[in-house]
Amino acid sequence: MIFWREGLPIGVIYVISDSLGETAEYVARAAASQFDGGGLDIRRVPYVTDPDHLEEIINEVAQEKGIIAFTLVLPDLKAKLLELAAARDLAAVDLLGPLMDAIARVTGGKPRLEPGLIRRTDEDYFHKMEAIDFAVKYDNGKDIRGLHHADLVLIGVSRTSKTPVCMYLAHKRLRAANLALVPEVPLPGELLNLPPEKIIGLTIDAGQLYQIRQERLRTLGLPGPAGYATRERIEEELAYARQVMERLECPVIDVTNKAVEETAGKILQIYYRREKHGK
Repeated sequence: MIFWREGLPIGVIYVISDSLGETAEYVARAAASQFDGGGLDIRRVPYVTDPDHLEEIINEVAQEKGIIAFTLVLPDLKAKLLELAAARDLAAVDLLGPLMDAIARVTGGKPRLEPGLIRRTDEDYFHKMEAIDFAVKYDNGKDIRGLHHADLVLIGVSRTSKTPVCMYLAHKRLRAANLALVPEVPLPGELLNLPPEKIIGLTIDAGQLYQIRQERLRTLGLPGPAGYATRERIEEELAYARQVMERLECPVIDVTNKAVEETAGKILQIYYRREKHGK
């Protein structure tokens, strides 16, 4: 039905989508806003995937003498909507199809024709951002309460690439925390209470770790030897780390001469293998 206010019609726009329809509704509102005083009523009808449901909606639109704005990617459903709208002399505007056709024409590609892909992409993005925030918040044992909520916890001595590996895993949407193993610092109960499958140990060759720590000192501009960069200290830390990892019965990955991506790849193999077998 069309009403009137101050000489201008107040009608109804039905936004029909095979997904949530948020984008279509935003476009409809943007168009309606250009008509001062129009006051168009916009009704969103999401998740329309059944022809029978579609026919019910079109019947309602016809009773209201409304306008149809739609984002349907399934060809049969879109054809049905256009057929029903034409039979009732209803205005139907395809908000998605013309642009998809143009993209296909220019790129030579074919659309996937799957409803809700943009929402899945958005959810994937937000999960990734959440995992990155998690990795930053619980880096290097800043807050050990995060160990319980992590998908994976990396442990190892200082300079075994725990932080960059956690960030890489975060981009794979895994919440990864890490904790440095130091002989003088008691293991937190939060770590000891974790199931072994959530823990990954990282170790490294003593010689390479010595070079890494020496370079770290030079980068920081610290003159002379430092206790944590001596071979004796490094051997002591690595021996302690081995004892901890044996106690926790967690898998251990040697990161010697390995890129972050390679180490992360091995961790992902372990993680997804366990997920597949429910362990």
